[in-house]
Amino acid sequence: MKYKRGFFAIGIYHTKTEVNVGTLWRSASLFGAAYIFTIGKRYKKQSSDTMKSWKHIPLFHYETFEEFYNALPHDCRLAGIELTESAKDLKDYTHPERCVYLLGAEDHGLNELCLQKCHNLVKLPGEFSMNVAVAGSIVMYDRISKLF
Repeated sequence: MKYKRGFFAIGIYHTKTEVNVGTLWRSASLFGAAYIFTIGKRYKKQSSDTMKSWKHIPLFHYETFEEFYNALPHDCRLAGIELTESAKDLKDYTHPERCVYLLGAEDHGLNELCLQKCHNLVKLPGEFSMNVAVAGSIVMYDRISKLF
């Protein structure tokens, strides 16, 4: 087994529903994320977070993308998860040691500013967007499966 180094975080830009944040929060806690975040909307306690993940992993809220971007940890890569031609397939993606994954809501994805500021763009299989909490869980699973 490889020695685990680095860290990761995951969050949603302009989340469509608060339930998605609760589900992503629970998954992030299970997969070992350092923290989660939202940009543009706040999280409220939801039944989808049955583990009370707020006790185990912090959630940060940013009003704007710029506020979020300025708070990225030192020497950390920003990976946007988006269905775009320029994105690398997840199966071929090498996860950085220190990475923050940015997801967009199902109905509008990441805007142009977000896409330009990302160090990497990654796409999941398929031609249509999937539920953001599911997409985030797949990315986190891929990360930990490639570490061990």
